[in-house]
Amino acid sequence: MFDVVALGELLVDFTENGQSQQGNPIFEANPGGAPCNVLAMLAKLGKRTAFVGKVGNDFHGAMLKNVAEQAGIDLRGLAVDPRIPTTLAFVHTAPDGDRDFSFYRSPGADCMLTADEVPEDLIQDTRIFHFGTLSLTNEPVREATHKAIACAKASGSLISFDPNLRPPLWNDLTEAKAQIEWGLAQCDILKIADNEVEFLTGETDLTKGAQMLRRQFPNIKLFNVTLGPAGSVSYYKDMRVQRPSLGSGKVIETTGAGDTYCGCVLAYVLDHGIENLSEDQLAEMITFASAAARLVTTRRGAIRSMPSRHEVEEQLK
Repeated sequence: MFDVVALGELLVDFTENGQSQQGNPIFEANPGGAPCNVLAMLAKLGKRTAFVGKVGNDFHGAMLKNVAEQAGIDLRGLAVDPRIPTTLAFVHTAPDGDRDFSFYRSPGADCMLTADEVPEDLIQDTRIFHFGTLSLTNEPVREATHKAIACAKASGSLISFDPNLRPPLWNDLTEAKAQIEWGLAQCDILKIADNEVEFLTGETDLTKGAQMLRRQFPNIKLFNVTLGPAGSVSYYKDMRVQRPSLGSGKVIETTGAGDTYCGCVLAYVLDHGIENLSEDQLAEMITFASAAARLVTTRRGAIRSMPSRHEVEEQLK
């Protein structure tokens, strides 16, 4: 029934958007959460998607549900916590568009998803299952993630993983590394940022770091590294393909760019398979994905900012 089902966080990114007349910062409430951002991009590309997660019984949760449904994401797997509020993140944007996060999540509703609330029938009916590490930071959502992945593997789904490291959410970065490595051991498709490769390996040479991880985790069939404004590189079998980021427009903020990239890669795998990709196909895949990610950086927010295929193709021109 579904092309991609994702589990994880659905939250509000409060993004800086100028100052009031009194000189106070103004924050725009942007619907986000990495797994749902990925699904929103996939939906823009015509894929059937569903989300598994939890929000609070508050107006933030109601807004997120409404926006995700408008984006075309199936929400039969979305639970509502009667006591714990929806998770919030405040995003500080640097002059170059990069950002820092302050989370209100001690706990937040996304942490409270239980294994019993994981809809096995939904997960058994998807071609790809996608997850990140925000659902591995706490219990009970960690157990729910483990159950969902086991269910997806048993049904023959491909597993997609994005570490999406957020240091403020971990009490101990040693634990963060261990959980990321657990995720790496589960997946067939990886989207990882260059700084996360260095975090895991201690290697400042990206190629050496990527090769270290590929040797350690031979289960990963498609290994993609995003390089920020420099584009991305794809490792597949004995091939290495790198392409720059193409496009124009002022970078406003980078929230959701990696998720956009990830969604485009998964869409390409859905269309072309993962067993016999050529070097030209890898180049086509990451060129499109990087252009889409570059386009999102010219907009605020994530779920509502995902571009259409036509917009990305125009960007590539």
